[in-house]
Amino acid sequence: MSTFQKALFLYNGNAGGDVIEDKLAQTIPILSQAIKQLTVIQTNSVEDAKRTCEMYAKQVELIIILGGDGTVHACINKIASLKERPILAVLPGGTSNDFSRMMLMPQSLEEAAQTILEGTIMDIDIGKADERYFLNFWGVGLVTETSQNIDPNQKKNFGVLSYFMSTIKTVSQAKSFTYNITTRQDSYNGEAVMILVLNGKFIGTRELPITSIHPSDGLLDVLIVKNSNLASFRELLSMNNPEMDTDNLREVTYFQTDYLEVYTEEEKEVDTDGEIAAGTPSTIEVVPSHLKMICGSVK
Repeated sequence: MSTFQKALFLYNGNAGGDVIEDKLAQTIPILSQAIKQLTVIQTNSVEDAKRTCEMYAKQVELIIILGGDGTVHACINKIASLKERPILAVLPGGTSNDFSRMMLMPQSLEEAAQTILEGTIMDIDIGKADERYFLNFWGVGLVTETSQNIDPNQKKNFGVLSYFMSTIKTVSQAKSFTYNITTRQDSYNGEAVMILVLNGKFIGTRELPITSIHPSDGLLDVLIVKNSNLASFRELLSMNNPEMDTDNLREVTYFQTDYLEVYTEEEKEVDTDGEIAAGTPSTIEVVPSHLKMICGSVK
C-alpha cells in the first residue's frame, strides 16, 4: 500500500449536497488510512479549481480530483503548466469519467479510492493543442456536435444515456468538411465528418476499438472518419484486430504521430476532453511523460 505525507482532495461543490456527502463518505475514510495529512477543498467554479491546484501543487505529494471530465480537464490545464507537478489521481465523480476509465480506475468510488492506495504510479503523456492541454482527446466534427446536442435536462436525468441520444441525433445530421493535416513526415487531405486526436480511448464511456492507443507511448493516435455510414462503422470496429493493416482502410484514416497541424476550409469548433473552447486551425503535439498519475494496473 502506498503512503503519502501530504495530499489534496479536491471536489466540485456544485453537484448537490446529498450527493457530495455520499461521495465523500465513500472515499475519505479509505484515503485517510494511508495519507498522514489530507486537505479537503470544495471548489465552486473552474477558476476556483485551477487556483486551488496551483496553490497546493508545491505543498503536497498527491492531488486527488473527485469530479467529471470537465473538472479534471480544468485542473490538468493548470497543473501541466507548472514546473513542479505532484502525482495525480482521479476519482470518477462525473457522467462519463472517460480518462479515469483509461487509467483502469474502478467506477465504484470505494474501489477507486482503494486503488489510489494500491495502484501503480505511471508517467503519462499529455496532448497540447496551441496553448491548451488535453488528457483524453482533441476533436472536430461529429464529436463536437454531439457535445453541443446534449440536452442539459437529459444529461441530468439520464446521465450516460444522454450521450447516446445525442450521438444518434448528430449522426443523422452529419455534414462533411474539407481538411488538411500536416505531420513531420506526411500530409493528409480530403473530406471528413470527424477528426480525433487521441491520447485516451474512451469517449462518452465507449471504448474505441483501437488497440494501439496508449497514454505513455510518446505518440498521439489520429483517426479521420470520412462518412457517417455503416461502412465507416464496420471499418472502425475492424481496428480491434491488432494485426489489421490500416493502409487497407477506405472509410477511415488512421496514423500515429507526435506532432500535427490541422487546417479546415471553414473554421470548426474544437472539443478537448468534452470542453469546447477553441477553433481550427490548430497545432497539436504530444508532451511525453509529463504527468505522474495513479492507475489501476498496467496493460
